[in-house]
Amino acid sequence: MASILILYSTVDGQTRKICQRLQQVIEREHHRVELVPVSEADGAELIRFDKIVIGASIRYGKHRPEVFEFAGRNRALLDGKPNAFFTVNVVARKPEKNRPETNPYMQKFLQQSAWRPRELAVFAGKIDYPKYGFWDRQVIRFIMWMTQGPTDPNTVVEFTNWEEVEAFGRRVVMM
Repeated sequence: MASILILYSTVDGQTRKICQRLQQVIEREHHRVELVPVSEADGAELIRFDKIVIGASIRYGKHRPEVFEFAGRNRALLDGKPNAFFTVNVVARKPEKNRPETNPYMQKFLQQSAWRPRELAVFAGKIDYPKYGFWDRQVIRFIMWMTQGPTDPNTVVEFTNWEEVEAFGRRVVMM
């Protein structure tokens, strides 16, 4: 039985929801999983885990700085264990941008980070206009208009492919 840490950085909660599904998949295989926000991860505690997974959402084209800071501070420890990274973004709703090698945000992460995760995944996120504040709603609607996505301010669309999330969970078990 492995002890697996899943760290997450989320703005609206979809990345955490994906991490919870990964936890379910991994625990079905009788492994122990802990979910922790990246902002609360303590480097000293990381040593007790056999595997580490980090999930990070995109907002306005960027991963949050805490993800880069964590990976930079803990690179040696991450490199010494089986590890994985996934990004969650609405661009991944498009088939031509839903793989690590074709997703612009995953590629940008890999260019900006010295950490080289062993396993990579990309998941489409969620649009939840009613949940957003006024300015976020307007900016996201504009981005969606430019990329031919949903723009109705009452729209809630979950683009996440849960079968792909579960398949990634099984890959984490095997790494």
